[in-house]
Amino acid sequence: MDAAATSESGYDLDILRIMDMIPHRYPMLMIDRLVDVVPGISAVGIKNVSINEPFFQGHFPKQPVMPGVMIIESMAQTAAALVVESLGGNAEGKLVYFMSVDSARFRRKVVPGDQLHIQVTKMHHRKNVWKFHGEAKVDGRVCAEATYAAMIADYDGGS
Repeated sequence: MDAAATSESGYDLDILRIMDMIPHRYPMLMIDRLVDVVPGISAVGIKNVSINEPFFQGHFPKQPVMPGVMIIESMAQTAAALVVESLGGNAEGKLVYFMSVDSARFRRKVVPGDQLHIQVTKMHHRKNVWKFHGEAKVDGRVCAEATYAAMIADYDGGS
C-alpha cells in the first residue's frame, strides 16, 4: 500500500510515513495510521490497542485499562503529524512539543482489542504555536477529549 491513499474527505498516511514525520518509536509511538487528513484543518489517528502494550503490564494486569495520559499522547502525536504534514518541507527535522492540556475528560475505559479513532481539529495557530481539540472514540463513542496547545521547534539532535 502507498504511504498516502485518498479517501472521500481527505487522504490517509501509513505507519512508514508517520515515522518519517514524527520521531516517536516503540514503545512510545501511539498511532498506527492517519486517515481523513486535511492539511491545516484536521486528521483522524488510528491506534490499535493491543494487550502487548508495555503499560498493560502494570496498569492494571488483571483488568488492563489504557492510561488516560497515553490516550492524550495519542492525540498529541496525531496533531504533531498533522502539523508536519500541513507545513510540508518546512517542518522536516522539527519536533512538536506539548505546551498545555486543558479540559481533559475521560469518559470510558479503553481496553485491549479496542481501536481508537483520534479526531483532532485545529482551533487556530499563530507562528509556531498550534491549538487543537481532540476526541478519542471507540466504536463511535467518546472515551476521552481535550483541548491542547503545541509548539513546533527545531530538533537539536539530542544534545
